[in-house]
Amino acid sequence: MSEESEDTARAAPKPLPHHAGHRERLRQRARTAGLTHLPDYELLELFLFRSQPQGDVKPIAKALLARFGSLAAVLAASVEELMTVRTEDTRGRTKGIGVETALDLAALHEVAQRVAKEPAIKRPVISSWTALLAYVRVALQHEPREQFRVLYLDKKNQLILDEVQNRGTVDHAPVYPREVVRRGLEVSAAAMILVHNHPSGDPTPSRADIDMTKQIVQAARALSVEVHDHLIVGRDGVTSFKSLGLM
Repeated sequence: MSEESEDTARAAPKPLPHHAGHRERLRQRARTAGLTHLPDYELLELFLFRSQPQGDVKPIAKALLARFGSLAAVLAASVEELMTVRTEDTRGRTKGIGVETALDLAALHEVAQRVAKEPAIKRPVISSWTALLAYVRVALQHEPREQFRVLYLDKKNQLILDEVQNRGTVDHAPVYPREVVRRGLEVSAAAMILVHNHPSGDPTPSRADIDMTKQIVQAARALSVEVHDHLIVGRDGVTSFKSLGLM
């Protein structure tokens, strides 16, 4: 090869990576068309741009959605679960998200819960039932493990405390009726609403759910604490024991 050919080869610009300019194009599309028109993976990309200022984040955004099934489920995942998701580039190098990015995603989920919770706690819970259902869906609909929580209310049915009593496996969370009622007395609750999720997606009450609810109702009634309802949250909706005539 002549010296001129070598100089030309050295001077030739390196080809740009396939994702060159993608970030600015996506941001521009978000500004002009609006965020509501973006698919879930692109919304995740916009978020990941801040924590990963270089490189292509589209593969990890898509991998997160593939692993957890939906944007809501990604945000509901634990920090540890988020950090297990990895992708591999064309050179065989693996890439994932670190603890800071995982914490940021978890914080987004907490923000969503608090935004949904606010309308439910501004007014008596019984008179803002639609807001309450929206809140429990955000809080529990995509939880990968069963979680039992209690909404403790005062005499005006205002929320005193929303407390997770127990977290369990994919199909069971241990519940201790006396502990549920004892906690109510500690916070001077006049009433309570029981809430738990079914990670299977089906909110139909099981025999164990029905029996456990009866035990809590009986223990609470003995101490003049009313149980307004028991809600089961699944991907298919929310089931109310009271609406089903089970209370």
